Amino acid sequence: MTAPVLSVTADSPLQDAVQLMSEHHVSGLPVVDSSGALVGELTEQDLMVRESGFDAGPYVLLLDAVIYLRNPLQWDKQVHQVLGSTVGEVMSKHPHTCPADLPLPSAAKLLHEGSTQRLFVLDGSRPVGVLTRGDVVRALAAAG
Repeated sequence: MTAPVLSVTADSPLQDAVQLMSEHHVSGLPVVDSSGALVGELTEQDLMVRESGFDAGPYVLLLDAVIYLRNPLQWDKQVHQVLGSTVGEVMSKHPHTCPADLPLPSAAKLLHEGSTQRLFVLDGSRPVGVLTRGDVVRALAAAG
């Protein structure tokens, strides 16, 4: 596990968070509220969605009308991700977490089953560290 953990708030400028990720060579950051409680995560994947642009999906032209074949009500999140300028507009609201006392095999299972690169290690609702797939591999190498 890496500790202490770098974090940002939902109202942090997105460019500041990107700079922080780049400078510290991390692929994700926990997003915390004013009390330090975890409220989301900002990942490279969130940034890839932003850079790849908005896709309204397939549509049909009929008598000078555009009929979208995908529900426009579901565009809201994608539009915010593409146009967002703060962390809160781009972040994922369901971060992958584990409690600080979780045994390593159980944490490795969560990483695998969640198809995620990292787990934010929580003490209550506050992130105290980050456990990555690399951390698991290093622990296995040290034990072997």
